Amino acid sequence: MIARRPRILMLFLDGVGIGKPNAEQNPFFATDLETLGRILGGRMPHLRDAHRSSSDATLLPINATLGVGGLPQSGTGQTALMTGINAPKFIGKHFGPYPYSTLKPVLAEHNLFRALHERGNSVFYANAFPRQFFEYVNSTKTRMTALTMSWVVSGFPLNDSATLVRGAALSADITNERWHKLGYPEMPVITPREAGRKLMELTRKHDFVLYEYYETDHAGHRQSMSEAKRVLEYLDQLLAGMLDSFDPASELVVITSDHGNMEDLSTKSHTRNPVPFLVIGRHHREITRRVKNLTHVAPAILELLN
Repeated sequence: MIARRPRILMLFLDGVGIGKPNAEQNPFFATDLETLGRILGGRMPHLRDAHRSSSDATLLPINATLGVGGLPQSGTGQTALMTGINAPKFIGKHFGPYPYSTLKPVLAEHNLFRALHERGNSVFYANAFPRQFFEYVNSTKTRMTALTMSWVVSGFPLNDSATLVRGAALSADITNERWHKLGYPEMPVITPREAGRKLMELTRKHDFVLYEYYETDHAGHRQSMSEAKRVLEYLDQLLAGMLDSFDPASELVVITSDHGNMEDLSTKSHTRNPVPFLVIGRHHREITRRVKNLTHVAPAILELLN
């Protein structure tokens, strides 16, 4: 019996699987990841050694293929993650990077943001978007990731540059560095660790917060070890900032992905590898015992929060 429901921060990493322990192909074995290493007991997970369990955290490898042939893709993988519905089986294939047309009504009706909000939980999508994104969306209205679309079709407004300046949202690149090239020369640049602290501050204002980090997938498609290492170093410092003030008794961090990619830089395509499901906080065992694949994540979060 859970005496008090935790606040949940879901850190979504696009395109991160669990691969081989090969430092030439897998950046997780070529990068010094102090914070993540400490969480995982000093050993990066790989295909032959993927489970981790301690008093504070659990890591599981979870299935992203969902019984459908072909390579997992973001559109169907993220839909499954956000709805608990086997999206690739529903449409008969893996599809991405954006949701397939027949999946949009599924997202609109069953996504996690809407389900939690209808049950009285406070929800927040932490990503902020520049002016160019809003202009693009207003012209096409369709090409959003399943996570972004879930938020918009639930009737919530996206964060913009003003929200980011106030520190009430987070940039997709973590530090705000890229905003200068987008026509925001006054946008303050922050460190990844500062961004992690801000993310935890936002979590304390809501029951469920989701932050989407997709530079992991970009690095994988570019097959760039140097970029992958930089992306992981930023991520590790983000985690360090999150844990600076993390309260494991009342907060829960959930880290997962939609498909494999960056863990194998020998190919620019996605992989069939399992993806990590890492949960940090006192209730980590209560949620991880329910999860074996992408479709189990949203129902497990719903059950824990309600």
